Amino acid sequence: MKTITIGILPQEKIRNRILAIASGKYKPKRGEPKIWFTSMKSLAEVLSDENRALLKVMAELHPESISALARASGRKAGNLSRTLKTMSRYGIVEMKREKNFVRPIAKATEFRIIAA
Repeated sequence: MKTITIGILPQEKIRNRILAIASGKYKPKRGEPKIWFTSMKSLAEVLSDENRALLKVMAELHPESISALARASGRKAGNLSRTLKTMSRYGIVEMKREKNFVRPIAKATEFRIIAA
């Protein structure tokens, strides 16, 4: 499993960076973060100890559904679903729809954090 690089910048600098990339004024270098947070606090909420343990369970057990992950992790399905949705918005988890269920897939269990 690969390591995801995460960056921390103020919202305005993230916006300026995105606009520079979109206009062709800046080309991101290899290894630069693709996932951005506006503060260490928001990063800590998403990658809490509990959520990193959840990613590890997902990587080891490859659950077939959110309910299977809830049973394996001991977390309630509703709470787990919100957590997974948040992590999928940041690109840390993939929610793959299969037949009548959604399979959560951890994209990484290790992270490199760059705080500017």
